[in-house]
Amino acid sequence: MRSWMNRDRNGMKSLATGDFVFLLGALTSAILDRPSWLEAATTRFQLCAYRFKDLYVRRHKKMAVFAARMSVEARIGTEKLEGEVWITDLWQRGRLRRKWKLVEPTISRPDTNENLPGLIREMQLWR
Repeated sequence: MRSWMNRDRNGMKSLATGDFVFLLGALTSAILDRPSWLEAATTRFQLCAYRFKDLYVRRHKKMAVFAARMSVEARIGTEKLEGEVWITDLWQRGRLRRKWKLVEPTISRPDTNENLPGLIREMQLWR
């Protein structure tokens, strides 16, 4: 996120895998491949500010999932993207250098139905 906010193409490039895909989840979703993302994130798709909330991280052998609610201030050209979003990142550990690389970030708007979390919790068998 810092590399994106600073428009650091080399920083973003070093974190992204070769088959990196950026997914924006919305009523109509959109996907950017790695070259498109690197170009957009350093020009038209500008991240101005962000704050993580409700962090969740889970490792699965050589993969890890990072998910968080996040407040964001961004611009795509002249269009503002502000408010609460949900981000889910899939990370993969490299074979040679053993560094973590970002495979796929997904950003979507959270559901505004306040009853939904309680309904989901009622279905949890481990409680």
